[in-house]
Amino acid sequence: MSTSSTRRNVVSGIIIIFVSIFVVRLFTIQIADNSYQMSANNNSRRYMTDYAARGVVFDRNGKLLVYNQPAYDLMVIPNQTAAFDTAELASLIKVKESFLKDALKKARSYSRFKPSVVVKEIGDTTFVSFNEQLYKFPGFFTQMRTLRKYPNRIASHILGYIGEVDDRVIKDNTYYAQGDYIGISGIERSYEEQLRGRKGVRIFLVDVHNRIQGGYQDGKYDTLAVSGKNITTTLDAELQAYGEYLLQKKTGAIVAIEPSTGEILALVSAPTYDPNLLVGRVRSPNYRILVNDKNKPLFNRALMAQYPPGSTFKLVNALIGLQEKVITPGSVFTCAGGYHMGSLKVGCHHNGSIDFLYSIQGSCNAYYCNVYQRTLDDKKYKSVAEAYLNWRKYVTSFGLGVKLNTDLAHELEGLVPTNAYFDRYYGKNRWKSLMLISMSIGQGELGVTPVQMANMVATIANRGYYFIPHIVKNIEGQDKIDPRFMEKHFTNIDTSYFELVIEGMARVVTGGTATNARVPDIEICGKTGTAQNPHGEDHSIFVAFAPRHNPKIAIAVYVENAGFGSTWASPVASLMIEKYLKGSISRPDLEKYIADKEILIVKK
Repeated sequence: MSTSSTRRNVVSGIIIIFVSIFVVRLFTIQIADNSYQMSANNNSRRYMTDYAARGVVFDRNGKLLVYNQPAYDLMVIPNQTAAFDTAELASLIKVKESFLKDALKKARSYSRFKPSVVVKEIGDTTFVSFNEQLYKFPGFFTQMRTLRKYPNRIASHILGYIGEVDDRVIKDNTYYAQGDYIGISGIERSYEEQLRGRKGVRIFLVDVHNRIQGGYQDGKYDTLAVSGKNITTTLDAELQAYGEYLLQKKTGAIVAIEPSTGEILALVSAPTYDPNLLVGRVRSPNYRILVNDKNKPLFNRALMAQYPPGSTFKLVNALIGLQEKVITPGSVFTCAGGYHMGSLKVGCHHNGSIDFLYSIQGSCNAYYCNVYQRTLDDKKYKSVAEAYLNWRKYVTSFGLGVKLNTDLAHELEGLVPTNAYFDRYYGKNRWKSLMLISMSIGQGELGVTPVQMANMVATIANRGYYFIPHIVKNIEGQDKIDPRFMEKHFTNIDTSYFELVIEGMARVVTGGTATNARVPDIEICGKTGTAQNPHGEDHSIFVAFAPRHNPKIAIAVYVENAGFGSTWASPVASLMIEKYLKGSISRPDLEKYIADKEILIVKK
C-alpha cells in the first residue's frame, strides 16, 4: 500500500471516529438525557413562590393571641430597570438611600436577569402609598408576605417568634429555601409544621431578557399555597396578662397548671418584652437590644432557670418518709433552734416538739433533716448510696430533675444529682447522709425549674399523678392532641399518704407561714419556700393549689432576690388563684402594692 493510501485511510478513520462521537453525543443530549431540555425550559420560565399564611393562635377561651398582617418584599430585575431617582425610592419605602444603593449593588452582582430582594417586609401602610408610585420604577415589583401581629402584647416566651432560615436549616430540610421563615422559639418553633402551611408556586413564561410574557400553560402546573392550621392554646389570656402585671419590675416566674389535664393556664417569665418587637424589619435591632439587656428578658425563666426548691421540697421529703416508713403521721422531733449533729447545725426558727402536720404548717428545718437522715441511713439498704438511689427515684417520679417533655422549646431538666455525681465529688462509697443534709430542706445540689415545681404541686393536688404540662389544646383539623399529654404519670408514693400532707398545706395558709395567701371562700393549700442565693437576697417561693377538693389550678411562683416566700411569692400566687377562680380581686390594695414594687437585680 502506498504512503498516500495509508494517509487517506488514517485521515478517514479519524473523521469516522469524530463523526461517531458527535452522533452518539447528539443522541445522548436529544434522546437519552433530558437535562439539557430542562435547562432550556428553566431559562424560559420563572418560578415565583406563593407564601402560605401561618396559622393564627387563640387562647383557651377563643381570644386571639397571634394573627397575620400583610407585608411586601420589594424585588428587582436589574436588567429591566431604567434611570430612576434613588432618593425618591428610598423615601417611599422608608429606608436610607445608602442602604438602597448597597442592596441594588448586591442584586446586580447576583444576576442582572434574575429577581432579587431589595427591601424585605415593607408594611402595608407604606406599601399602599408606594404602590401608587411603582410605575415610576420599571424593573421593580413586589412580592406579598405576612408578618405576625400580637394584639395583646403578652406571652412572648410562650408564643415565640419567627425568623429567616439559615444555611443549616436549608441543608437539613429541603422544604426551606433562602428567604423562607421558620419558628425560632415558643409555639412557633414547637408547632412549626402545623403553623407554616405549605408554599405554592406560580410558573411564568419569560423572554430572553427575563421579562414575564404570561402564565405557563395557563397555570396548569401552578400549585396553590395552603394556609397553616390554627391553634387553640391552653393559655388563659387574662390570667397570663395578670401574672405579667404582678411581676412587672421584678425578676422571676409564674407557672399555673390545671391539675386534671396538665394544661398550662399561665407561664410568666419576668422581665418580659412586647412580642411585636421581634417582627419585621425592626426585629434585628430590637433583638440586639434585648440580648444586651442585663436583666435578660429573652431568657425563659419558667422553663430554663434552675432554682433551689427551698422549703417547698419538704412536701416531697414528707411523702417519701411516710412511704419508706421512717416516720409515721404521729412522728415527733425536737427542734432546738435547728438540727444539731456534732459540729453540724442547720438553723431553724422553732423550739420544742414538732409533730408532722406542724412541720409543714410551720416549715421546721430540724424535722426534715431528721426525716432525710433516717431515709438515707435506713438499715434495710446495704449502703447510703443504695438508699439515695431509691430516694432519687421517688423525687424524679414527681417530674423533678428530668425533662417533662412539654410541647415548649428549650425546656431544661434541672438537677437531682445521681450517685455518680457524689462519687466524683467525695469518692465512691465515701459519702454519708450528713454530707447531703441540705437537700432535706431543698437546698444544696438541687436545681428545679418553675414548670417542674408547678407540676410537682399539681401532682400533690391529684393525690399522686400528673399529666405532662402542655400549651396546645387543639389544632385545626385534628381530633386529639398528642397522646403523650393524655397519659397519667404516677409517683412511687401510695395515694393514701397525700391527704395528710395536703392537710398540712391547708394549715400553712390558715395559720402557718402564708396566712397572707388566704382568699375568702377559697380553700388554698400551699407551701412557702425561701431559697438561698449566693448572688444576693434569697429567692421568694410559693407553691399552691385550689380548691382543696376538685382542684382547678396549681401554681408555682418564684420572685428572685425578694426574701421570704411569705413576703412576695405567696401573695402573688393567691392573687393569681383568686383572679382565675373568681374573675375579680377582693384585695385591690394588695394587688397595687405587689405590682408597683420594683425588685430587679440589675437596673437598665
